[in-house]
Order: sequence, then C-alpha cells, then structure tokens
Amino acid sequence: MATETVESLPPTLEANAEQPPLFDGTTRLYTSYPCPFAQRVWITRNYKGLQDEIKLVPLNLQNRPAWYKEKVYPVNKVPSLEHNGKIIGESLDLIKYVDSNFEGPSLVPNDPDKKRTLEELLSYTDKFMEMLFASFKGDPEKEAGAAFNYLEDALKKYDDGPFLLGRDFSLVSR
Repeated sequence: MATETVESLPPTLEANAEQPPLFDGTTRLYTSYPCPFAQRVWITRNYKGLQDEIKLVPLNLQNRPAWYKEKVYPVNKVPSLEHNGKIIGESLDLIKYVDSNFEGPSLVPNDPDKKRTLEELLSYTDKFMEMLFASFKGDPEKEAGAAFNYLEDALKKYDDGPFLLGRDFSLVSR
C-alpha cells in the first residue's frame, strides 16, 4: 500500500515579511490560502504533481507585503506565477499555462468536441459570475436563472463518466 506524503505548507507572509528572491530560477505560485481563484491554480499544481517544481508563496491579502505590488505583480492580486523570468496572473490563464508548460496529466480533453465545450465553459465563467453577483441586487432567482440554466444544460451534455466532460478530469469538472 503506497503512502501519500502530505505537503508541509509554508506560513502566510505578512506586510513585514522579507521578499523571496525574484527570478532566481525558482518557480513560485503567489497565492492566498482562502482565495478561491488562487485555489484553482493550487489544485492544478497538485493534480499535475508539481509540488516540488512550483513553490507556494502564500500572502495575507489583508496585510500583504508592499513588495508584492511594487516588485512582483503590479496588479496586486493573487494568484500570480513566477516562471522563466516573467510573472503571469489571472487564475484561468495560469491554469492553462501550468497545464501546457509543465509535466503531468493534461487538464484539456483530447476529444475536439469536449475541448470546444471546455473553452466555451471557461469563456462563460466571467459572464456567469457577473450575472450571479448582479442578481444579488434584485431578484436572484429570476435574474440568475438563465446563468444556472446554461450550466445545467452543459452538465447534461456528456454522461459517459463522473466528470463534466465525461470520463476524464479536466479544467472544468462537476
């Protein structure tokens, strides 16, 4: 029986924390443990088995170090990834980047139809969130209904496995 090693998570960096060396060849994922956008990139990293290749740099977003905005990522949001002498941001872009630039199981299906559906769902994510948050200002059931109907239809499209696109785990899953 194989034993799984549990990753020792680094402590969250506060405003007074020293900046890690920048562009020293280490790939770093600047993250915040409770942030759902950062979590999806963290999950991608772990799913692909990249715990040794991509180091976590967790930040306290309520008391983040000034050096993060000044020297790492001027947008001052997480997640961001330091890799090959550049900084990349935005969680969906990072997931795609990690998937295509690192070893490990792919998160994009080989089937062209499923790949197209995946891209459609990813592009729908921002619209869905806008519709959902806007619905909180009015009648949530009425105003968010169309957004949820779209997702429900997408969930019904493939029934050949336990995941949204069938048998394989992907960038979009149930």
